[in-house]
Amino acid sequence: MAIGITPKYQEEIPLHALTAQEFLTIATEAVARLNWSIHYQSASGFIAKSSTSAINSSSEIKLIIEEQTATISSESTGGEMIDFNKNKKNVQAFLAAFDTVQAEISPDELSVKSQELHNSLDLSAADLLKVPAESATQKVKNFFSLFIPKRDFFFTPILVNLNILIFILMAIGGADIFSPSSEILINWGANFRPLISIGQYWRLITNCFLHIGILHLLFNMYALLYVGVLLEPMLGKSKFIAAYLLTGIGASLASTWWHEQTISAGASGAIFGLYGVFLALLTTDLIEKETRKELLTSIGIFVVYNLAYGMKGGIDNAAHIGGLVSGLVIGYALTPSLRNPEKPSLGIVSIAALCILMLFSSFGVIKSIPNTESLTTYDKRFERFRTLETMALDVYTLKADAKKEDVLYEIRDRGIYYWNENISLLDSLEQLNLPPFVRERDKTLKEYCNLRIKAYELMYKAVDENSHKYDADIAKINKQIESMLKSFE
Repeated sequence: MAIGITPKYQEEIPLHALTAQEFLTIATEAVARLNWSIHYQSASGFIAKSSTSAINSSSEIKLIIEEQTATISSESTGGEMIDFNKNKKNVQAFLAAFDTVQAEISPDELSVKSQELHNSLDLSAADLLKVPAESATQKVKNFFSLFIPKRDFFFTPILVNLNILIFILMAIGGADIFSPSSEILINWGANFRPLISIGQYWRLITNCFLHIGILHLLFNMYALLYVGVLLEPMLGKSKFIAAYLLTGIGASLASTWWHEQTISAGASGAIFGLYGVFLALLTTDLIEKETRKELLTSIGIFVVYNLAYGMKGGIDNAAHIGGLVSGLVIGYALTPSLRNPEKPSLGIVSIAALCILMLFSSFGVIKSIPNTESLTTYDKRFERFRTLETMALDVYTLKADAKKEDVLYEIRDRGIYYWNENISLLDSLEQLNLPPFVRERDKTLKEYCNLRIKAYELMYKAVDENSHKYDADIAKINKQIESMLKSFE
């Protein structure tokens, strides 16, 4: 199976005792027997077009004769990336037809037909078969064309571009491109059971567009392009994007149900879902039998290998399995509409039914997981932290002509008191069953409160003694506080 921006297969054939004209004559007759159409011909070869197959567009067949060697090639057209061995089969079919014609044609007949072919050619025109090979610049353009939506390859590049764009925005926002922090992933919409259990259901889909490092992104986007170029032309735009989103949600639900404290992100659950859809279709007769067997083997190996690799740990295999299973269900559900393309309403009904099924499945899974009381309690009690912080900072709202005793009261009996209250609050929150990234943030918040207390104590001395000797120390602490506040953004 050839894979590439434009998959291609070619072979070289020695002319042996045949002249170039005789070889071209036999080749032309072979193409006619294969019912291929020649749309350009010269003394050095021809360019023909093969007939279309069940799941692929036609190929361009090119024959070029140079000295005592002929090169026959078949190249995919229509934006394909994988050719299901179609191009190799085209070349083999041509060679078989060539041998048949050569065995049947007599020398006299070959001579007459060669002369007739020679007379029909316009030898004064430029030979298009001798134009330079595709330039490196054009190859680069072809590569980037993978990211441009086309008629039968529409949502795949959009999904790839969207995943890449979100990753870039995360990086611009300060995320480590190799290993973004748990807090950043949560802030951008990663899947996390405690947050799902308190109503943040949108995370079931947003996590499908986030990635935990650039390598994670690259591997997933390659897998998405691979399966998208195969599957989207078969399903059509609406069924393909519905399959991606629904299997992504299915993968997220499986992850939410299985993991209590795991932060999950990545398109791999939805991608496994697309592979599940494809595997379901490969067990039907919608795809040619010979092609079906080969694809079942290659995609089956891919799925089994990745699931086995996920057993090592650090990989959300629950999402992979959830996506795969939901993909199989969706694939079989879409089969009737694919068998009857003349009935578009059947496809709409199938997608609507799948959406309703996924809605009820989501409701069932979310209701079955235990409510994470610790995080709910944490959120409610942490509101107190924000209130106390606001009251502690009221000292900065005092007017310049405020009485000395009022300023001292505000610093000591309100400011320092409320900062100490916040430290006590953070200490009490440690008793809750909190995820590691929340504990780390609370530890930093406690340091922040202690810095505030140090600054307030120095401010108290400065006001009480009517002195400026503490100004440098206060400025130094305030600089530390400012730096810490930026880390919370």
